Amino acid sequence: MSAKNDKVTGTMEFQASGCEGQTPLWLNANKYGLSCLSNANAYARGMMYYDDEYKPWGVSYTIGSDLVLPLRYWHRGYNESEYRSSIIMQQLYAEVRWHKGTITIGAKQYPAELRDNLLSSGAQTFGINARPVPQGRLAMADWWSIPRTNDWLAFKGHIAYGIMSDADWEEAFVYTSGNSYNRWTRYHEKAGYLRIGKEEKFPLTLTIGLEMGAEFGGSLYNYHGTDENHFRGSSGMKLKSDIRSYWNAFVPGGGDTNETEFQNAEGNQVGSWLARLNWEGENYTIGLYYDHFFEDHSSMFLLDYNGYGEGDQWREKKELKFFAYNPVDGQWGLDIRLKNFPWLEAMTLEFMNTKYQSGPVYHDRNSGNSDHLGGIDDYYNHSTLPGWQHWGQAIGNPLYRSPQYNKDGYIRFEHNRFIALHGGVRGHITKGLDYRMLYTWQKSFGSYHKPIARPVENTSVLVEMTYQMPENSFLRNFIVRAAYGMDKGDLMGDNKGLQITVQYKL
Repeated sequence: MSAKNDKVTGTMEFQASGCEGQTPLWLNANKYGLSCLSNANAYARGMMYYDDEYKPWGVSYTIGSDLVLPLRYWHRGYNESEYRSSIIMQQLYAEVRWHKGTITIGAKQYPAELRDNLLSSGAQTFGINARPVPQGRLAMADWWSIPRTNDWLAFKGHIAYGIMSDADWEEAFVYTSGNSYNRWTRYHEKAGYLRIGKEEKFPLTLTIGLEMGAEFGGSLYNYHGTDENHFRGSSGMKLKSDIRSYWNAFVPGGGDTNETEFQNAEGNQVGSWLARLNWEGENYTIGLYYDHFFEDHSSMFLLDYNGYGEGDQWREKKELKFFAYNPVDGQWGLDIRLKNFPWLEAMTLEFMNTKYQSGPVYHDRNSGNSDHLGGIDDYYNHSTLPGWQHWGQAIGNPLYRSPQYNKDGYIRFEHNRFIALHGGVRGHITKGLDYRMLYTWQKSFGSYHKPIARPVENTSVLVEMTYQMPENSFLRNFIVRAAYGMDKGDLMGDNKGLQITVQYKL
């Protein structure tokens, strides 16, 4: 982003989409929630940043604002396709940096880790698909060399607490449907990444990471009937939101308000184990990465204690006995970057499997049967909280078909058991002209709680061209992007559309 001075930068943007059917997947997904399904939609956007000069051992700061004016917006009543606000404050934050430490207050867009964000289908826990959650965040955003390792070990990570901002959207979405929605839902996330290797000495590095998120607290409401007569205020079920709940979000523990004898960890706890093996060659880079998503201990550790006693001793741990789960669920990816081939700069290939989810059986021990099986993990869903979504979009990977697609006013991921093959390429055609292409095939089996009679498939395609005006032109600060998207199949429907974006860099 260029600027007339070295502290104030900004961009003005206009985008319009026209489609047959609803907006295709890759014209809608992985845009930090700034999209909608309407077959004709547009917005105007302005972004401004004040960035103090970075000083490695001094304090520097950034103030950012990002305001969006949709030309069509969500109105009262059931219409899942529109923008959900008349004015969208996409980002608004203040950030203070000292050395490698950063404190951020507000809503800010963050890229997914260990992958090419332009070509990947998206991370499973912290993706780029939903609107940013307002939060307070403490981070070590750049790699910190661990002392006494001579730069062979490095660490970065963050911890954050916030609150979901989509309560009005949830209420409008379930209006007249009789389904539940939440208000003032708290949000927590944390992540840590360890890099092993030193590219200056040897080109092979391994990065491993753990990402964990949680939703908790707030209140649960249900509409009752088809008018304004619905449970609110004292009639809503208040969820735990005290200091202990914040600790249970950080170190999973406790139990939810409506749980009795059998308690899982409090709130909606999710996360991913991540790994990336990277070879940095002279003319190319090759990366292999893995993203294993989990909802609870059974999928996090692939192991559950199963040595309880029988009869009157069914609550007591009697044996050193465990139940092992199959490690088949995950996202496997391959990245290739060619440094001297501008027309084919980067390629990505991914395979995803989410069918297993610790198996189709959940059974808690009782006096008649001491076996404990923690299956039916039901990825991204929760019984009392709104699931791993924000403003109707999956916070993680968009191939978990987001609740905004649902026609029944139910905030739930109805297609979380699937297999998918995804690929992408990008590069430069000529000076100033770039391209990007995505292809995705997906087969969904519904979910364990809502299985479907036969699997449904979908194919989605994106072809995108971006042109930066010549530097010697009076239009040099303009960027024009044209994208064609297409869906075909029973999962997303048959859709096709064109999206035009014009950016002006201040």
